[in-house]
Amino acid sequence: MTTSHFRQSGFYIAVCVMAVLAALAPARAQSQESPGPTNLGGTLQGHVHDSTGRPSANAIVVLELGSVAQATAAPVQTTRTDSAGSYRFAALRAGTYRLRAEMTGYGGATVALVNLAKDQTQDVDFTLVSATSSAQAPEFFDEPQFTVAGVTQAANSGGHGSDVVLRTTEALAKATVSLSKDRDGDNDGDKESMAGSKSPAAAPSTAATESSLLQAAALTPLDPALHHRLGDVEEDLGKPLEAVREYQRAAELDPSELYLFDWGTELLNHRALEPATEVFAKGNRLFPKSVRMLVALGVAWYARGSYDLAEQCLGNASDLAPDNPTPYLFLGRMQSVAATPSELSVERLARFARLQPQNALANYYYAVSLWKQAAGSAVNDPDTADNSNNDRSARVESLLLKAVQLDPRLRAAYLQLGILYSQRADFSQAISAFRKVVDVGPQEVGGSPVASPQLEETLAEGHYRLARAYLRTGDKAHAQEELQLHDQLAEKTKEDTEHERREIQEFVISLRNKNSVSQ
Repeated sequence: MTTSHFRQSGFYIAVCVMAVLAALAPARAQSQESPGPTNLGGTLQGHVHDSTGRPSANAIVVLELGSVAQATAAPVQTTRTDSAGSYRFAALRAGTYRLRAEMTGYGGATVALVNLAKDQTQDVDFTLVSATSSAQAPEFFDEPQFTVAGVTQAANSGGHGSDVVLRTTEALAKATVSLSKDRDGDNDGDKESMAGSKSPAAAPSTAATESSLLQAAALTPLDPALHHRLGDVEEDLGKPLEAVREYQRAAELDPSELYLFDWGTELLNHRALEPATEVFAKGNRLFPKSVRMLVALGVAWYARGSYDLAEQCLGNASDLAPDNPTPYLFLGRMQSVAATPSELSVERLARFARLQPQNALANYYYAVSLWKQAAGSAVNDPDTADNSNNDRSARVESLLLKAVQLDPRLRAAYLQLGILYSQRADFSQAISAFRKVVDVGPQEVGGSPVASPQLEETLAEGHYRLARAYLRTGDKAHAQEELQLHDQLAEKTKEDTEHERREIQEFVISLRNKNSVSQ
């Protein structure tokens, strides 16, 4: 699939494109060179002006055929604007075209594809913005060096590190997609959370809706909102390849924070990790105050095994909006499976607990980071770690007890308490904590229990650790019972995880030949 992009050439470019379908436009046509007494075919015409509205005389306007196959066989047509800034291409066959305006002192401005019907006239106007007036104009992409070539069923998900890290990566990717629920353009991400659906504002997922949107997009191909809605519908209909192309088209037409974010999350959700990283990195550059863009970039780096970069992104996101829980929740989830948390993670999670003391997860994640930090200290310097680790153990216990007080259904906190008590050889309290893990009622959404491989995994570990605690107290009968429950849940978790992975189609990415990209 061929894409078009606004490109950097020393100056920032802001392009305002107005595509007006007009059946009759003789007045403007006559202001150009006459095509002759009979106008055979369609016409593309318009004006080029600067940001003050003054005509841009002698600007170059380039017309190309829209598809790669056509473009390689057809010559490029070029014209210059007259003193009124007008240009015109007449006697064109029906088809898809690409327009680009250029002028010395300004950057090249590429417009997305224009669908021209037989004997139709379309107006496409350009606004070229100079360097002196473009300081606030967002700069769009350099030409990406990838295309989405297709999709394939995922036999296995690949990934970095252990299966625990891989499962965490998958959970983080899902949570990142959920941040797309913010449809109000809140670039600072103040309303974001770890829950929600990708597209609550999308049109109903029906073939009729898809058909009507496709027709509307064909009539007004330069409407980014239509392409974005169509992307939502295609994703809901299980057509990820079509969805990513529509999200990409929307982002090309309007490189807004929302459209870029949804393009990136579609790539991330289907494990196109390098392109997703590129989109999020560019989005972060264009919208440096967007918390969710930084969070998404961190998740993309984490999925690629660059854990230091991931932590840095999450730390920076939490610094942007210290009261926003989202970056801390992602950071906490990442460090919960790390062997030893970084100082950055511990410091940011400490701030989370300090700023939101009534947040159960804030207390839980900070407790886990302290506990793992203590374990790392004991390994690195066992002679001096005992006293400080005893104090830290008490602090960890206090935070975990507060977490389960705030949320009595927080199984992960009970599990960590049981591990802490087992480490102290206090198996009576450990058994009590582990029993909470397996006995507490499931969390519910809309009155229905939440079931997921992550929940089943926590339950399975709870049964396993409970069995070990029973063995330490000599209760072999209960230990055997818990081990059987563990094995059953572990098998179900494995099956559910493999089923989820089979359902996700991975994008097949092709790298473009850089020499073939126009400069």
